[in-house]
Amino acid sequence: MGLGGFILLIAGGAILAFATDWEMESVNLTLVGVIMMLVGIIGVAVYASVARRRRMVVPPTTTVVSDDQHHHHNP
Repeated sequence: MGLGGFILLIAGGAILAFATDWEMESVNLTLVGVIMMLVGIIGVAVYASVARRRRMVVPPTTTVVSDDQHHHHNP
């Protein structure tokens, strides 16, 4: 699930928790909305952490030797 999916979870959860007045006998929609928002927030945090690690630049560990040092010119 990408970043957009997690944002949709947060938005959908907020709608269920705060903007609906539906009543169901066996399901507490406010609780379901809060759970969806929490899962979305955790997902965004994990996604941001993984994205930050991917952007880190590791310096090369090999030494680059120029060809100019190894060629001898005989005039």
